[in-house]
Amino acid sequence: MKTKFLFVVAIFCFTIGSINAQTKASNSFNFSLDECINYAFEHQTTLLNADLDQKIADAKVKETIAIGLPQINGSMDFNDYLKRPTTLFPDFVKPTIYDVISNENIRDATGNSISKPSNVGGLMPVQFQQKYNSSMSLSVNQLLFDGSYIIGLQASKTYKELSKKVYSRSKIETNVAVTKAFYLVLVNNEQVELLNANITQLKKQLDQTNALFSNGFAEKIDADRLTVLYNNLTTEKQNVLRSLALGIDFLKFQIGMPITDDLAIKGKINEVKFDKILLVTDTSDFSNRIEYSLVQTQLKLNELDLKRYKAAYLPTLTANGSGAYQYQNNSFSDLYASKYPSVYVGLRLNIPIFSSGLRNYRVKQAQYSLQKSVNDLSYSKNAIQLDIKRSISNYTNSLNSLENQKRNLDLANEVLKVSKIKYEQGVGSSLEVTQAQTSLKEAENNYINALYEALTYKVDTEKATGKIKY
Repeated sequence: MKTKFLFVVAIFCFTIGSINAQTKASNSFNFSLDECINYAFEHQTTLLNADLDQKIADAKVKETIAIGLPQINGSMDFNDYLKRPTTLFPDFVKPTIYDVISNENIRDATGNSISKPSNVGGLMPVQFQQKYNSSMSLSVNQLLFDGSYIIGLQASKTYKELSKKVYSRSKIETNVAVTKAFYLVLVNNEQVELLNANITQLKKQLDQTNALFSNGFAEKIDADRLTVLYNNLTTEKQNVLRSLALGIDFLKFQIGMPITDDLAIKGKINEVKFDKILLVTDTSDFSNRIEYSLVQTQLKLNELDLKRYKAAYLPTLTANGSGAYQYQNNSFSDLYASKYPSVYVGLRLNIPIFSSGLRNYRVKQAQYSLQKSVNDLSYSKNAIQLDIKRSISNYTNSLNSLENQKRNLDLANEVLKVSKIKYEQGVGSSLEVTQAQTSLKEAENNYINALYEALTYKVDTEKATGKIKY
């Protein structure tokens, strides 16, 4: 029994600790649209990676520059020849000795002449290498001229420029995604407010009808119809509230916020202004679009790539030098007693003569890639102009639809108001009230859909016309 009690206490403590840990780990935020966008710029994964790409490009530029700077390398060797290498060397000594003996008429101890053996001469094994060898050297190489390197420097800077523009495009896309997610939450909030108002007045009407029914002034079917509508609205509100919670989570995802954090948003849907000046934008102006700028930069990179391959026909010139100390001895303890220095400096000129068409085919590939970029630039112009026209057309239609749905919503409210007055004065039926209530619910849904559609097309038009800055 005691063991079971301790186990329950342990589980309780663990659960409380986990709850406290989750409470401490969770953060709460209350953001406006601008604050959401700024938070996304600092935490959104796509932007963080795009920023890292910028840093990679910057490091790439510095790497390219470093190729043309002096390259210094040092090395140290030690070798112990367990078996020293043998060289077969011509035997000049013995033949010379026998020639001297013959010329000087030198005889042996018995007085006989000394004749030269037939096997004298030929090759003899010689070991020149010392058992222990060591060396220390320092070499320097400096590029003096390389056409490809000069073009590569220009290309690396353009590549860095391209990475900055890709980062800017990521910021624009993040801005668009966050804005749409934020507007979705605002629209859901607006829908909840409309449902609350509708449920409140319907509840009041249902209570009045039930009271009339209790007193015999209304039929049960009147109360039943209103009850069905009330239940439907309550269920719809619950669905919208779940959609609202999911929309907030989606907004947190878009800005790079942990889903476990709490986020509330500032602002109302009526604070969003529909900028009609976007509808008169010059559709031929595509200079503000980052996509067009990206294609221009890619075109510039392909031009430099072509120059780089053409520069491969030019010779390259490098300077080099080296200094070294050699140590040799048959005794390890005396290996570093004496050193034998060597130093040299020199130039190396590499002249390309024949590559079996390799350089020529590389140039052709670069020319084709450049032509593709020219085609892409032309395509980008048309695509951007079409995107501007399409977005403006969609935005215009959505604004007209929103105005129409707003009028329908006002009319539906007015019809419901009149139907209730007529019913209360006994000159109308409860069916008219129920139908008016159903029409109002439908008008509210149409208005909400038109509202979100207009907000979405507003953002798309701002992006298409280059109004969203980075």
